[in-house]
Amino acid sequence: MIKRHLNEVCFSPGFGRQMRFVAGPRQVGKTTLARSFLEQLKISKMYYNWDLRKTRDAFRNDPYFFETMVYDFSGQGPLWICFDEIHKMPKWKNILKDYFDKFEQHCRFIVTGSARLDWFRRSGDSLAGRYFLFRLFPLSLSELVGKKPIYIEEGQSAEEFIERKLAKVTYEADLLEQLLNFSGFPEPCLKAKSTFHRRWQRDMVDRLVREDIRDLTRIMDVENVATIMSLLPERVGGLLSLNAIREDVGISYTAVKNCISALQLSYAVFLISPYSSRIARAIKKEKKCYFFDWTRCPDKSRRFENYVAVELKSMIERWNDQGIGDFDLCFIRTKERKETDFLIVNNQKPWCLFEAKLKDQTIDNHHLKQAKALGDIPVVQICHQNKVLKKSDNQLFRISASRFFNS
Repeated sequence: MIKRHLNEVCFSPGFGRQMRFVAGPRQVGKTTLARSFLEQLKISKMYYNWDLRKTRDAFRNDPYFFETMVYDFSGQGPLWICFDEIHKMPKWKNILKDYFDKFEQHCRFIVTGSARLDWFRRSGDSLAGRYFLFRLFPLSLSELVGKKPIYIEEGQSAEEFIERKLAKVTYEADLLEQLLNFSGFPEPCLKAKSTFHRRWQRDMVDRLVREDIRDLTRIMDVENVATIMSLLPERVGGLLSLNAIREDVGISYTAVKNCISALQLSYAVFLISPYSSRIARAIKKEKKCYFFDWTRCPDKSRRFENYVAVELKSMIERWNDQGIGDFDLCFIRTKERKETDFLIVNNQKPWCLFEAKLKDQTIDNHHLKQAKALGDIPVVQICHQNKVLKKSDNQLFRISASRFFNS
């Protein structure tokens, strides 16, 4: 079984009594993460799936159906309990609030499920101060390789972090191809069969549109969501024009905006904004859209850029979940339409620039100008080509994805 990097972060004793909410894309491994943690502690019976009638009936007969287990537990430390899909119960937030207030001295709760866990947080909730939200994303290359990630320390510079990653002299080209061809979702990735992957991907769209988006939103015509989703692969890496999509689909601008928001809420896609020191200005500008399943992009260049985007987003969200800083993923686009694919920002300050390329080549001059204008930050050009590592004295790095992402 592949060990996920989030395991050590999410279940760290340092986060104290708070419930651990685990959200992320459908079938990314949230349930497996929780169950494997309980198995390590030899308390696998403390997993309760609220999709099962057995669990719901037990709750109706006795709301504290697990109470005996709590007080009979003789292990070291508090008892961990996982509630999977509890968000499908009416008034589920009140149920969790009651459990937390009654058992917080004796238990630690893990709550896994759909994107609703993230969605209700944005709209306000009655569980404030009682939980921390963690995000689980598709498999990274380092997880597939089986290596621990290189973490950063608070206040560490980007150059120091990159140098530490480059100290690991291994290339994992075969596993990188496996990810690029079959996605980072555990089941199709590990099976690595085209026939299974195509069927899995098609069924995923149906479940995503007809279940998650229907339940999460008030969108009546969910087929519009599926149509827009089919148009997005050719727009990956470019500016996302909602007006252009409106013209292609033949629906209103507001309807398009709602469909894109629904795809975000269900963790089908994520958007990144152009960087601007003026936050209000950045919000108004067009964004870029990427899939969590990069294999939806048939074009090799777009697929590789999408893969790099997911790797970088997974990395910085893990740092955010650790509490190291306040990281965000943006991109740079000048008035002359010169673009750098990605910019990592820490506490609203530029930290490091990233460019994705299929083949190794000299770093374009406009990236260097941007790096200098943003405070002499490093530029890392990540390429699909294997066995590439070139460093210049002025914080310029050209490196293979098969090496940069495997630790």
